[in-house]
Amino acid sequence: MISWWRRAGVRVRSTVAATALMGVLLLAGSGLGLVLLRSALLAVDAESGGVQARLVRLSVTAEALGGRPDAALRAAVGADADRGSHVQVLAQDGSVVVASAALAGRGALTSLRPATSELVRETVDLPQLGRPGPWVVSVAGASVEGRRFWVVAAESTADAQRVLGVAAAALGVGSAVVVASVALLTWTFVGRSLRPVEAIRSTVQGISSRGLDGRVPVPAGEDEVARLAVTMNGMLARLEAAQRAQRRFVADASHELRSPVATLSAAAQVWSRAGGVDRGFTELVGSESARLEALVGDLLLLARADEGRLAAGPVGEVDLDEVVEVEAARVRAVSGLPVAVSTVPVRVLGDAAALARVVRNLVDNAVRHAGSAVELAVGPEVVDGASWAVVTVADDGAGIPVADRERVLGRFVRLDDSRQRGAGGPGGPGGTGLGLAIVAEVVAAHAGRVVVGERAGGGASVRVLLPVGPAEGPAAGPGQPPSAASR
Repeated sequence: MISWWRRAGVRVRSTVAATALMGVLLLAGSGLGLVLLRSALLAVDAESGGVQARLVRLSVTAEALGGRPDAALRAAVGADADRGSHVQVLAQDGSVVVASAALAGRGALTSLRPATSELVRETVDLPQLGRPGPWVVSVAGASVEGRRFWVVAAESTADAQRVLGVAAAALGVGSAVVVASVALLTWTFVGRSLRPVEAIRSTVQGISSRGLDGRVPVPAGEDEVARLAVTMNGMLARLEAAQRAQRRFVADASHELRSPVATLSAAAQVWSRAGGVDRGFTELVGSESARLEALVGDLLLLARADEGRLAAGPVGEVDLDEVVEVEAARVRAVSGLPVAVSTVPVRVLGDAAALARVVRNLVDNAVRHAGSAVELAVGPEVVDGASWAVVTVADDGAGIPVADRERVLGRFVRLDDSRQRGAGGPGGPGGTGLGLAIVAEVVAAHAGRVVVGERAGGGASVRVLLPVGPAEGPAAGPGQPPSAASR
C-alpha cells in the first residue's frame, strides 16, 4: 500500500487525499447531525406526552377517582372516540380510572409512581399497542381532596424513527454526490494545474544536445510552476551559450590547425626529396602529419554536423553498388585481405562524396579488426514496411560486445583493442574513434540509420540503411543517438 502510494502521481494522491478527507468530514458531520436530530425528535415526543398528561390532570375530580368520570374528563382522555391518543388515569391503588379508547381494557402501561406535582418519563417498548419502536411514557403525579392519582401519556417514536431514516438516506445520497463531486473537481483542477508542468516536461524531453535553443513555456502568473519554468529557461540559455562556445572553439581550433599541419606535411616532403635528412625521421613526420591532417578534417566535419551544415555537398543519384565495388578493389590492393562482395544494383539520392566516405570508414574499420576476411554487401530491402538501400560491412574479428553496441558510434569511443595505436589497416595506425561517428552523422543527415550487430559465424556486422528516394533530414529525432557506434 505504501509503495503504491509512493508510485502514484500527484494528481492521484491529491484526489485520493481530498476525497478521503471530505468523506471523513461528511461521515462525522452526518453522524453528529443524526444524533442531534434524534435527540430533538425524542424531546418533542416527550414534551408532547408531558403536556398532554398535565392537561388531563387538570380535569380529574374526586368523583372521577370514585369511579364516576365526568364527560369533561372522558373528552380530555379520548375515552369515547379513538383519537390516536394513549392516556390513562390511575387511582391510588393502581387501577385504571379512565383511559383513551385505544387503551380500553388494558392495564397500567408503567409502574412509575412519581410524587405529587412531579413528572417523570421513561422510554420502553410497548408491543401490545401495535406500533413498532420504543415509546416515551410520561407520568404526572397529582392529588385531589387528599386522594392521589397519576396520569400516564404514551407517545410513539415511530414517526421520529421514520424521519431519522429519511434524513439518513438523504444524507447518504448527498454525501456520495458531494464526495464524487470533490473527487471529480480535484482530479480536474489538479490536472489543469499540472498541465504547465507536463508542457515543461515534454519540451525538455524534446531538447537534445544537438540543439539547446528550445525553451519551456512559461505559464501565466507568478506561482511556483512559473518560477520553475523561468529557472529552467535560464539554465537552458546558459547551456546553449556554453555549447555554442565549445563548438566555436572546436571549429576555430580545427581551422587554425590546418595551416601548420599542411606546412609540416610539405616540409616532410621537401626533406625527403632533398636528402641529407634521416629517411626514417622524414617518413615518421610525414605519416604523423597525415594522421593529424585527417584528424583535423574529421573534427571540422563533426563541427559542421553540430551546426547543421553537414550535408553541404551536391545532392544527386548515387549508385551504392559501384561505391562498394570501388572500396572492395581498394582494400584488396592495399591490405591483401580477401574481400567477399555481394552487390545488387541500388540507387539513392544524396551527397556522393559523403556516402563514399561512409563506406570507406566502415570498410577501414572492418579491415582494422578483421581476422582473415571482410564481407561487403549492398542491395535493396524492405524493413518495417519501408524500402531501404542496405550496405552491410562485416568482419571475422572479435566482434562488438552487446553492451557496447549502443555507444560505439560516439565520438572518440574506442574499445580496448582499438586503442592499440599499432593496429593495422589501410588507415595506418589505430583509429581515433571518429570514423564511425562520422558515419553516424552522415547517415543521419541522409535520413538513414546505422545498426551494429553480430556477423553470422562470429565477428561484427554494421548495417547502413538509407531510404530509397529523396532524403528528408535525419531519421532520428532530437536527442536520439544513432543505434550503434565506432569501435
